[in-house]
Amino acid sequence: MGIFIRTVKTASGARAVQVVHRLRGKVVRLTHIGSAHNDEELHLLMSLAKQRLLGLQQSLFAEADNHQPNRISIKESVCRVLYETLELQYAGLGFNQLGDDHFRQLCIARIVEPTSKLDSLRVLVDLGVGELNKDQLYRCLKQVVAKDYRSTIAKLCFARASANGISLVLYDVTTLYFEVQKEDDYRKPGMSKERRLEPQIIVGLLVDQHGFPLGLHSFEGNKAETTTILPVVEAFRVQHKLRDITVVADAGMLSAKNLQALADAGFTYIVGARLNKIPYDIAEYQKTKELGNNQIITAGAQTEGQRIIYQYREKRAALDNHNIEKQIAKAEKIASGKTPTKKAKFLTVTTKERKLNLALIDKAKALAGIKGYVTNLDISDEQIIAFYHQLWNVEASFRMSKSDLKARPIFHHKRDSIEAHLTVVFAALAISRMVESSTGISIKQFVKTLRPIRSGVVTIADKDYPAEAQIPEVAQIILNKLSAAQTFGH
Repeated sequence: MGIFIRTVKTASGARAVQVVHRLRGKVVRLTHIGSAHNDEELHLLMSLAKQRLLGLQQSLFAEADNHQPNRISIKESVCRVLYETLELQYAGLGFNQLGDDHFRQLCIARIVEPTSKLDSLRVLVDLGVGELNKDQLYRCLKQVVAKDYRSTIAKLCFARASANGISLVLYDVTTLYFEVQKEDDYRKPGMSKERRLEPQIIVGLLVDQHGFPLGLHSFEGNKAETTTILPVVEAFRVQHKLRDITVVADAGMLSAKNLQALADAGFTYIVGARLNKIPYDIAEYQKTKELGNNQIITAGAQTEGQRIIYQYREKRAALDNHNIEKQIAKAEKIASGKTPTKKAKFLTVTTKERKLNLALIDKAKALAGIKGYVTNLDISDEQIIAFYHQLWNVEASFRMSKSDLKARPIFHHKRDSIEAHLTVVFAALAISRMVESSTGISIKQFVKTLRPIRSGVVTIADKDYPAEAQIPEVAQIILNKLSAAQTFGH
């Protein structure tokens, strides 16, 4: 006798799963497992049929008339694999030391589907976590601030990063705006990264050379960016009892007063230089020669121990020149009256005429492809440039915070609630960065791959049975990488 599983398309369009017994080419017995209306139900029914076929467990079905198919329904379907995997990453960073299950749940929900805190309850139900309610959520947020979770998280992140070596710290700021009309002592209008007029706050993020977060601070929305860097790095040094720290920041952090304050406090730094005019050393060189690809010219600075490094790159020059030509074309259309008068970079507008600013165009072309770096660190020029280029890691972390984790806390109004929200984002960012470094894929792709993997409970003939998750090969490879990374402490 031969026994096998087959699927048959029904009149309603569903796919019936059957266990067939055949003897001498004739069907002598047929057991109807159920009818699937989608791929998920089909996968589940096939699993049940295989268990029935192989006899791995007692029959799931009571004896019944074969003409009456068993009624099968899905009682519970959750993505517990994704939740438990992220839970392991949370524990791997040591965040369980906080002793707050509800905070852990909020962090994981933020990674899986960033939404409002109340809507996070829905996300948690889908992840198989249903015990957190609205009152517990708000009590958790109060605890985050009252017990200063962020300091504990920062210490644990530092311990994680320092195990792999911290050669420098990268700092940058961003703005988070609020859709409110009335400002307060914290949310104030200021220079917005997103060019918005609403009240905002400034967030400063400190990461290591790999983009792993080390500290997060918030400031009033009208605070100058350049005044945020010193208190942040000073607090970082005090918290971790460090002596020698090299700080890398972009040109927005550059001011003579700022750099002097960093030097006086004992910090070394690498900061992007603003090129408002053609540097003397570059101008002298260009009088007789053309700059070559990756060529470096170093100049002294007025401040003792400081130098400015200029590097020319052909790829950067091509991009700069392309943008210059676009700006010239825009200015020419305005000057000729082909488009309405508006602001343009290379256009000079007076009461009598509109014309191209040729001097400004010449200067822009002379600076095309040149990037400047200011430092007081005594290492090679090439190392300085390489360190500075790692700033993309902090930019990537900010992009992750604002897009994947949706850091902008538009649903919070009081400072403590905003700070609690940012602490959740800070912890979620650390978990996300660890996942990315271990798997080599983005956190967005990680969630997209694991979230469809479901487990739960099915009801068959009024009896409940657990349905284990079937993990696809691509997901198993990801899980293996995470397991290996934790085993070796990466």
